[in-house]
Amino acid sequence: MKVPYRLLGAALLAASSACWAQGGWSPQRNVEIVVGSAPGGSNDKTARTVERILVANKLVNVTITVVNRPGGGSNIAFTYVSQRPPDGHTLMVGTPGLFTNHINGSTPLSYTDFTPIASLFNDYTVFVVNAESPIKTSKDLIARLKKDPKSVAIGFATTIGSFQHVAAALLMKAVGGNARELKVVAYKGSAEAVTNLLGGHLDLVTTAAGNAAPHVAVGRLRVVAAAAPSRLGGALADIPTWREQGVDLVWGGWRAIMGPKGLSPAQIAYWEGVLRKATEYPEWKTDIERNFWSDDFVTGARLRKDLDKDYADMKAVLVDLGLAKQ
Repeated sequence: MKVPYRLLGAALLAASSACWAQGGWSPQRNVEIVVGSAPGGSNDKTARTVERILVANKLVNVTITVVNRPGGGSNIAFTYVSQRPPDGHTLMVGTPGLFTNHINGSTPLSYTDFTPIASLFNDYTVFVVNAESPIKTSKDLIARLKKDPKSVAIGFATTIGSFQHVAAALLMKAVGGNARELKVVAYKGSAEAVTNLLGGHLDLVTTAAGNAAPHVAVGRLRVVAAAAPSRLGGALADIPTWREQGVDLVWGGWRAIMGPKGLSPAQIAYWEGVLRKATEYPEWKTDIERNFWSDDFVTGARLRKDLDKDYADMKAVLVDLGLAKQ
């Protein structure tokens, strides 16, 4: 009887996992997944989704702990992981902060100081206001920014010059303004920025779509535009993209699992295998849809090539915006 390709692939992957457990490398004690922001944001959600699926489906033979080390625009977490031994028991959620923090001079560490294992998905930025805000539409926001950039207090995670700061800066540039004139406030995590927006302490937050959607669904926040290539689904299905509204702005960030520099090929192969398997489970697909992530699993040479290109592109943007020091 001919075996369907899907079942055959699952069988081969299961056999491969069994081989690692029997003769290859596998973790022998608790594994830490380090997050450079506070609980509740998209980085934290990434780590906890990975941890839950790996443990619940017994894809790993040890416990996993999510460790939040917020501060310094994720630099505290980056420094911590860079100092851990390359023994395969410390992982982290890698983000574009590895680019921006190095380029803006806030840390000597860059993506080349870590071992990339797998990029999991892309996460597009949305521009969010309080539901009671006089800023009702993207046109209102653009008008305010053009008239007086300082009249719009913009919050984001996790530091000045961060990925989400760049999102706001790119909007300002796209509408003919000076990004250096923006009034910006950096928070340790996106959840904290959203809380301050709900409390009326900010006028705008640039954040991942999944961080805003629950508040949009109950009418507490309003998204004026999504920096996505096409409309998002769910509670944000009616939100127009910037491109639909005449602004050429598409901006999203990857989330990857990385380890300390120097992981062995066997360690990398193990984590690539279990992470790939995790992304095949229905729970992962559900979380992808719930958080408005764009599924994009990449490993190996292609991942390293993508990181090299993204770093160069990010540096060009930050240089243009006057935020680069490297």
